[in-house]
Amino acid sequence: MAARLGKHIWVAAAAALALAGFAAANVVGAAVIRPAPIVVELFQSQGCSSCPPANAIANTLAARADLLVLSYGVTYWDQLGWRDTFASAENTQRQYHYARGLHRDNVATPQMIINGRIDLVGNNRASVDRALQSAQRPIALDARIDGVVVPVGAAPQGGADVWLVRYDPRERDVAVHAGENNGRTLPHRDVVRELRLLGRWNGSAARFAAPPAHEAGLKTAYLLQAPDGGPIIGAGVAP
Repeated sequence: MAARLGKHIWVAAAAALALAGFAAANVVGAAVIRPAPIVVELFQSQGCSSCPPANAIANTLAARADLLVLSYGVTYWDQLGWRDTFASAENTQRQYHYARGLHRDNVATPQMIINGRIDLVGNNRASVDRALQSAQRPIALDARIDGVVVPVGAAPQGGADVWLVRYDPRERDVAVHAGENNGRTLPHRDVVRELRLLGRWNGSAARFAAPPAHEAGLKTAYLLQAPDGGPIIGAGVAP
């Protein structure tokens, strides 16, 4: 019963936030906020032989304007002969947070997670397409390069995390010289280069400032998410 009640609370909170965001976007003189993208997160490694097909699917999806595709390199394959050139401890920790939030016993690659709610093996295109068809857009956030505005709304109990994600929209080809993908050149897009928790949103309208990017050429996105690998309830990409 508690689990069912919690689910209903999440739905009510998301609906209330949606109404608040809609109202804010329609106030005379208010900034026009673009519709939020569906968030697709791929956890992969250049040392994993099952990951290139998932990476290729993510690269194709990255061209869709209604999606925010984020590719996270994880570190736990590094010990098997090839150190992923884009992997970070923060990326790996994020996947472990999802394991707890989605009640999984462990982590694996390639894992694709949609809106923080649906997880699946990322190299199965038919499964990915079905999951995307059933996914709903999160609430739109007013995203800028130097910060994000979250509108007033019903926050989850304990609040929601505001994440800054900076990613590289360019194609990055990596020649792998060891491990399971030895001899292959792997193309990457939308590689996450910076992941930072900006603060906690408690339901009041609030602005969260973002520090300058430490690398040129990156895109800036924000995620409003229930803590500990919970659902993504808001998203925005800076123009």
